[in-house]
Amino acid sequence: MKIAAIIPVKTFSKAKTRLDLSPQHVEELCKVMLEEILQTLSISPQIEKIIIVTKEEKAIEIGKKFNAVIIIDEKEESVNNAVSLADKYLLENNFDVSIVFPQDIPFIKTQDIDFMLNYKMHPNFAIIVPSRRFDGTNALVRMPVDLMKTHYDEDSYKIHMNTAKNHTLNVAMVFVKRIMWDVDNAEDLKFLLEQNEKPEISEKIKNILESN
Repeated sequence: MKIAAIIPVKTFSKAKTRLDLSPQHVEELCKVMLEEILQTLSISPQIEKIIIVTKEEKAIEIGKKFNAVIIIDEKEESVNNAVSLADKYLLENNFDVSIVFPQDIPFIKTQDIDFMLNYKMHPNFAIIVPSRRFDGTNALVRMPVDLMKTHYDEDSYKIHMNTAKNHTLNVAMVFVKRIMWDVDNAEDLKFLLEQNEKPEISEKIKNILESN
């Protein structure tokens, strides 16, 4: 079974506006988080290929280090549009399963991916991991890869659950704490650092926040 991970990456200068950080700090934070999730995905035995959809040059550079497929998203209209570009590639290359991740879940570990995929059901299935506040979707697994369109942004977790149920009876909501920990605002960042699941990454983030 061919499984691919999709990571849509917004231009760093337009990302994380609710963190109230300088553009330089946001860029450094985005780079650290993206590199860490790519590192984790690259060593997961479950993931055959990583797809990055972006027009951010620094994200492209990082993606190439991990042998990711880069799809250039010149318009950068939405996360949903980015995912649809990746879906097209996966269908053309005969992938069976896709997993959409955000770039801002740096504490994810390979065992989290294994745990999540233990819930897979054949032949059609969807797995949804919500965000910590249950207002977003931090992992969306689809088999086949075009099982359903995505609905990111407003309250995507509930919309994805309802949409998935319209397309298959095999829908699982899975709680995986390190996947649920994303970074949208200063409170999220503080919470993430308090967990300290990856001390080395926590230290990198602290150094970014403390730098002038």
